[in-house]
Amino acid sequence: MKIALVRQRYNPYGGAERFVERAMTALAAQDVELTLLARAWFDAPGAGEQRRLIRCDPFYIGRVWRDWGFARAVCAAVQTHSFDLVQSHERISCCDVYRAGDGVHRQWLANRKRGAGVWERIALTLNPYHWYTLAAEKRLFQSPRLRAVICNSNMVKEEVRRHFDLAEDKLHVIYNGVDLVAYNPALREEWRARKRAELGIADSAMVFLFVGSGFARKGVPQLLRAMTGMRGAHLMVVGKDRELALMQRTAGDMKLADRVHFTGGQDDVKPWYGMADCFVLPTLYDPFPNAALEAMACGLPLITSLQCGAAEFVESSVEGYVCRDPLDVLELARCLNLAAAPGQAQRMGAAARRRVEPYGLDAMARRLTGLYADLLLTGSP
Repeated sequence: MKIALVRQRYNPYGGAERFVERAMTALAAQDVELTLLARAWFDAPGAGEQRRLIRCDPFYIGRVWRDWGFARAVCAAVQTHSFDLVQSHERISCCDVYRAGDGVHRQWLANRKRGAGVWERIALTLNPYHWYTLAAEKRLFQSPRLRAVICNSNMVKEEVRRHFDLAEDKLHVIYNGVDLVAYNPALREEWRARKRAELGIADSAMVFLFVGSGFARKGVPQLLRAMTGMRGAHLMVVGKDRELALMQRTAGDMKLADRVHFTGGQDDVKPWYGMADCFVLPTLYDPFPNAALEAMACGLPLITSLQCGAAEFVESSVEGYVCRDPLDVLELARCLNLAAAPGQAQRMGAAARRRVEPYGLDAMARRLTGLYADLLLTGSP
């Protein structure tokens, strides 16, 4: 089976790219010949001979030209090569299968505008990049070539159906896979004491962990405000973001500098999972972040919002807590305080690990190859 996977660029801190990397590794073990169409990609060790790269890297200036040029280059490459299926992780119309790992841009804009000021809403509305992306998204979902949409949560599935009226049999929920061996509760024993000693954090202190880029979208400003009501608790913010310096100054202004620690981007996040007690992601919009799945696999409870696909894995007070409104700082602070109750985080963390155990990489690969086989056999979704 010859499968082409399309993703524009590898970002070592990006969840979508990490999904593609994991999918390629898992699918290679299923006797699938993989070709990646990208501008640039880090070639991970052990990828094997069943995978190759076709570079699609035309010249561009600005984001609109970048995405438009890449889409044209990919579609030209697809016409000149023979693939059984083309699966895209970008909004291009020449694919058979689209994985909506970035969610629905129309929905993201609506959520973002709800929490924005007047001038930011105007800027979002007039931004040509959003105009281009909305148009590309519409062309994609109306393309006669599109045979299947892989949604990484039921939340995304319902958004695609609601906004674009796609048929039910084209929509397939396949959750992200996680390496259950690499991400496991034993990381606590390996890293907890060491990392806390490095930062001067007591073993008895409650430590919340945030992992991700896009601080404004993923709720770091609200999280900092909620932390002002947490006595003795610490927050680790792991991620690379252009607003990193601003968030550091904000934490200082809130008298949180000694309890909120910004690490920047990290190639290996496992030590931070191991030293924390609870993972928190009060996001305005997130289809299903890999970091949430990894944290749960490491035995951390999850605090997130209804606007996050990972909320589907959380029953309140069992695997964590789900905030109805990510902009409600009081509700977020209440969830943080509930998780900090003696023994609560450890109990919920054990349940979180059990919840994600059916979602290993092999299970994801079987579902993907099963979908591909059905598409090739039946000629329809």
